[in-house]
This record gives sequence, C-alpha cells and structure tokens, in this order.
Amino acid sequence: MVEQATQQAESVVRGRARARDTTKAQLVVAANRLPVHHSPNNGSDDWRPSPGGLVSALTSVLQNRNGLWIGWPGTTEPENVPPSYEGIRLKALNITEDEYENFYLGFSNATLWPLYHDAIRAPTFHRHWWQAYSQVNMRYAQAVADNVALNGTVWIHDYQLQLVPRMLRELRPDVRIGFFLHIPFPPIELFMQLPWRRDILAGLLGADLIGFQVTQAASNFSRMARRQSSATGTDSLLDFEGRSIRVGAFPISVDSDQIVELAHDPAIRARSAEIRKDLGDPEVVLLGVDRLDYTKGIQQRIKAVSEMFQDGSLKPGKHVMVQVAVPSRETDAHYERERHNLEQAVSEMNGEHGQVGNPVIHYLHQNLPFAELVALYLAADVMIVTPFRDGMNLVAKEYVMCRSDLTGRLVLSEFAGAAAELRGAFMVNPHDLEGVKEAIRLAVNAGPKEARDRMSRMRRKTYRRDVYDWAESFLLALRQTAM
Repeated sequence: MVEQATQQAESVVRGRARARDTTKAQLVVAANRLPVHHSPNNGSDDWRPSPGGLVSALTSVLQNRNGLWIGWPGTTEPENVPPSYEGIRLKALNITEDEYENFYLGFSNATLWPLYHDAIRAPTFHRHWWQAYSQVNMRYAQAVADNVALNGTVWIHDYQLQLVPRMLRELRPDVRIGFFLHIPFPPIELFMQLPWRRDILAGLLGADLIGFQVTQAASNFSRMARRQSSATGTDSLLDFEGRSIRVGAFPISVDSDQIVELAHDPAIRARSAEIRKDLGDPEVVLLGVDRLDYTKGIQQRIKAVSEMFQDGSLKPGKHVMVQVAVPSRETDAHYERERHNLEQAVSEMNGEHGQVGNPVIHYLHQNLPFAELVALYLAADVMIVTPFRDGMNLVAKEYVMCRSDLTGRLVLSEFAGAAAELRGAFMVNPHDLEGVKEAIRLAVNAGPKEARDRMSRMRRKTYRRDVYDWAESFLLALRQTAM
C-alpha cells in the first residue's frame, strides 16, 4: 500500500510538472546576444532583427518548436525588450557595466578571443575577469533551467557561454544539451596556457553534443579533453562521468536562396552598376569586407595591394580596391588602435598611388545594409578574404552565392574554416606577403574559363547545404544522442 501510494504521488508530481511545462519552451537557444537590436526611431522603441543568416535560421527553427531565445540585449542600460518577435519568445538577460568590462571585453574578448585565434595578439589572464565570466554563465544557466520544458532541448552558442552546459546539467539533468562553438578551438599547445582550462573543458563536457566549424577544431577539443580531464574515447565520441558525448564538425553556411534572390533583384543590380561607375569604371574591382578585428588580416592585405601598385602589377585607374571594415567593440582601446592603424595604411596607400579624384582604395568604416553588401559583391571582380584565423567566414560564401553568372574570383586564406569547402578559391597563407600578392595577381589575371570552373565548384558546394540545413542537421544529431 505504501509503495502504491508513493507511485501515485510521484505520478501526480510528474503530471503537475508536465502541466507547468506547457508555459515553458520545448527548445531554448542561449546566446550572448538576442536576435534583435534596439534601433530608436523618432523617439519610439523600434526593435529590428539582427543581421546574418544565423538569426534567420534559428528564428525559423524556434518558430516551429515553441521556442525561446535567451540573450543579452547589447547594452548595460535597462531596455524594454519585447516578450516576443516574429513568432519566437525572447528573454533578456542584463549585464552591469562592471560585467561588460570584465565578462565581455575582458575574459570573452581579451582572454578567449585571442587565445582561440592562434594567440595572434597575446591573451590576458585576470582572476576577476574569470570570476565575472563564471557569474554571468551561471545567470544564463539559471535562466535556461527556469524556462525550458521538462525533457526539453537546449542549444547553447559560442565562446562566451562555455560553462553553461555543465551548470545547466547540474540544474536540469532531464534536458538534452547541445553546444556549438562558432570560432576556432585552439590546439593543445595554446589551450594549455589558460589557467582555467579544466573548468572550460568540464563546462563543455556538460553537453550531449558539442559542435565545431571544422574537423580539426573538433579533434583539438577531443584530444584536449582526454588529456586534461577524465574523458576517454575517440575524437568523435567521448565517455565522461558515465555519459556519452558526441563531438563533431557542423560547418555553418548562408541563406543561399535569399542571397540568390537579392543578387537577381533589378534594383540591386542597378546599384552594383552605379558602384562601378562611381569607382571610375575600372577594369578590375578588388573587394574586402570584414569586421574590424586584428584576426582578419586587413592591414596585411592592404600592404600587399599597395606593393602591387608600387611594382606595377596593379595600375591606378585600371584597378581599384574597396575595403569595408564593419565597426566592432568600439569601446575597446585595442580596437580603436586597430582602426587608427588601418586608416593610416589606407591614407598612405592613396597618398603614394592615388590621383586627384581617383583614389586606388575606397575605405568604409560603417555597417552596411545587406542589400548594399550584395551590390558590392556583384560589383567586385576579385573578393579578398585573408584572415589569419577564422572559424568559418561567411563573407566568402556570400560572395560565391552572389555570382550566379559564374564570374568573380575569390582569394581565400587557408586558415579560414571556409577553405575546407571552397576549394575553387585562390588559396593563400595570409602570413606570407609575397604569397598574398601572388594569389591576388593570379586572381586578377585568371581567364573567363578558369574563373567559371572555379566559381562553379564553389557554388555547387555552398548551395548543397545552406544555413537551414546546418541548423536542422545539428538538432537532428542532438536528438539522436543517447540520454
């Protein structure tokens, strides 16, 4: 009788839990930022979707699954974030000024970001940064635990939230947890520098599925986990604390159909022709589009192009370059210095090689509407994407998808994740200045047939699997992991 009463009581508790869960989300996405940003318009609150294919893909996924997105609204000031947007629920997590300095600018972007990008700039290690990182991660974990339905699914994104999987598992062992890292995961020799390396590994190992952009990053993580934790297994399947954890590569892509549609829009094509006219109708337009960041190799690229004007490989009037540097972390003194150095390089290049009314490089430090970017992609004969290290780099894929006429040539760093797929690009080691010059020279001088063959290969690869396929494949793999 006692046993029967106990079973009945447990059944009532489970029933109540399920009833409560109807107000909770079956799928929760946790990311550093919300998928919307505040854009004040004539004094009124105006929230708009953040740009990028990731937001579009995850919005679509959440709309179909009673989903919730948890993230930071992007400011330390109180914001009246709408409870939902385009059919998905939103939950804002605020951070203080101190947390912005220590968690975001500090540990996330002055410790992890440089360390994960080959230590191109030396990472900085401060205990109070780490404490802030841990505190903010716990706040995310608690928010997810409070809002995910019984036996629900959670998808955690990127380097700012690497402790959340384990924290969440301790709070909600019933949920299925996926984690995806959008940036590179470093080799053992670099990751070992991190004083809190075991904490980060344990945090990530709280997930059921851990995804990376490329196979090498997944292997780096698995080898590190086996070396610095009690995890055993292979590069693709780890055993840790009685659980099986799948590790793999899930290369992110772009919204191919949207890009192709925009590239065929008569207004955008007319704008593309206008851009070429404004540039002086040169024979060849070279284009760089990057977030302003020291990992992108922008100054090295400009130096290479400048030397090509110097040695006569490129000629003013016949060749012209456009460089877009999207503003990034403008309150960070390091990025302000990066901007200053870049603008000085641009000025020197025009001063040495430009003519009155005919600069050899046009520089834009601003956010551009995506339609304007597509017009630039269409106007460019040669796209130059030369990061020193990049998780994927979707600019390269966006450019490829714009070129439905199979024109255009792509110069691509072999250290971008996209290099594993875009084999038709002119590959280059961005640290090799002469190699960068030679790759640009080959791209500029490539004949129509070679350009068509290369672009055709890249378009087939990119079209085969877009950003929606990426999201669905990750969630499918997560559903198939053993609980």
